[in-house]
Amino acid sequence: MTAKKIVFQGEPGANSHLASHDVYPDYEAVPCATFEDAFAAISAGEVALGMIPIENSVAGRVADIHHLLPDSGLHIVAEHFMPVRHQLLAPKGATLADIKTVESHVHALGQCRKVIRKLGVKPVVAADTAGSAREVAEMGDKSRAAIASRLAAEIYGLEILAQDIEDEDHNTTRFIVLSRDARWATRDGRPVITTFLFRVRNVPAALYKALGGFATNGVNMTKLESYMIEGNFFATQFYADVEGHPEDRSLVFAFEELAFYSKEMKILGVYPAHSFRATFEETVG
Repeated sequence: MTAKKIVFQGEPGANSHLASHDVYPDYEAVPCATFEDAFAAISAGEVALGMIPIENSVAGRVADIHHLLPDSGLHIVAEHFMPVRHQLLAPKGATLADIKTVESHVHALGQCRKVIRKLGVKPVVAADTAGSAREVAEMGDKSRAAIASRLAAEIYGLEILAQDIEDEDHNTTRFIVLSRDARWATRDGRPVITTFLFRVRNVPAALYKALGGFATNGVNMTKLESYMIEGNFFATQFYADVEGHPEDRSLVFAFEELAFYSKEMKILGVYPAHSFRATFEETVG
């Protein structure tokens, strides 16, 4: 039996750790240095689940994941949207006036440009947010600060000198939860997301025709992304999310048309839509 553990990429205190704790508080969160290590731990059955970031509303998609997923043999069983709140952390006793440098992941630094410029400090790129917090804590230099999560502040004993310093309030990361076993959501009337990969045939207007079935059958496609395969400029794979269950009549017909114009198609997961989707639609609708 697979241990009740959930793996994440990064050091303790990373945003992925925070997401794991929020969604699966009764699971042991296990850190991994790389996404490849995280995927391997899930595949080997060392952990039950993996909390993997796939896109951010400010930084865009996490490209590594789209290349790892197709051949991983893993399945998406859930999604989670988490607002990202960055904190300015420093050793005990430090003040804003003491700070000369601030270090963090390049995306976190980019998402907090206004505060960094206002403080007049030098940004220093680090491997990740939690790792920068750990290093600042270990050095104990009051002139060095880090941008990381509240959880990182607790873990490494740092003070929060400024809270929620991100430039954009909408800064949100979408995570997918991966499992070695497929667990399709049931058709019980609640919103469902189906994620799949496909490659179209090398014929004129193949993509246009392949996607036509979704429009004619009233299926809402919420995401469509393309990326080359193994560095080949002429071999393109598409990653898509649609609203609905593969057993829904509309999606059955849409997939039939997609299959006719595609050389391969693989469903990666059928899982409950996160409540954030409904909230976002109400906000922009």
